[in-house]
Amino acid sequence: MLTAGVIVLLFVAWQMWIGDIIIAAQKNEEGAAISQEWAKAPAPEPPPLVEADDGTTYYEPVIPAPPAETELLGRLLVPRFGADYNFGIYGGTTRARTLDKLGIGVYENSKMPGEVGNFSVAGHRTTWGKPLNQIDKLQLGDAIVVETPDGWYTYRFRTLEYVKPSATDVLLDVPQAPASQTGERFITLTACSPLYSLAERIVAYGVFEAFQPRAEGPPKALTDPPPPPAAPSV
Repeated sequence: MLTAGVIVLLFVAWQMWIGDIIIAAQKNEEGAAISQEWAKAPAPEPPPLVEADDGTTYYEPVIPAPPAETELLGRLLVPRFGADYNFGIYGGTTRARTLDKLGIGVYENSKMPGEVGNFSVAGHRTTWGKPLNQIDKLQLGDAIVVETPDGWYTYRFRTLEYVKPSATDVLLDVPQAPASQTGERFITLTACSPLYSLAERIVAYGVFEAFQPRAEGPPKALTDPPPPPAAPSV
């Protein structure tokens, strides 16, 4: 019985900690390799520049096609999560096919990166490489960047909240506002909470900032270090 108990504890340690470290490192290495492949390929023609009301110009985002289940859409890059953080974003949110095996999943009926509405994804906080383990460490204004072969879509973190698993209104075009159409572009990251529990969902919201075509290289959001964490309130 003692031997069996030790084996069970070792399995739990592997599943919860050691395996996560190894899987996360593998996923980040795979992501870096894919990003390098995209960087070496001929850059797509940038989209036309659009003039804003204030006279400034910006690139209208190139909207990717919705991915089929398990199909790669892009990479999630979050400087707050570390310089090496590079996790894949794939179609679907089933555990067996996407979240456990591949990485971060795109909800059915989600808008796409840069599209008006809500680009909504899910990922694990524990086990299987735990791609959203540090979601609660995001600070106001942190960059949340989606990389695709066309370029980079930069969002800025706005707020964090905890909801019941049944609160699917966080995935609406305007989160939790079913009757609203603001024309804004959001990103919503969801994961289970608290750690090692399915009782709630932790939800991080971001607002779209800009699209940077691949021909112009990575955005400053990825090269500038994130600001230091805010001091705790007293």
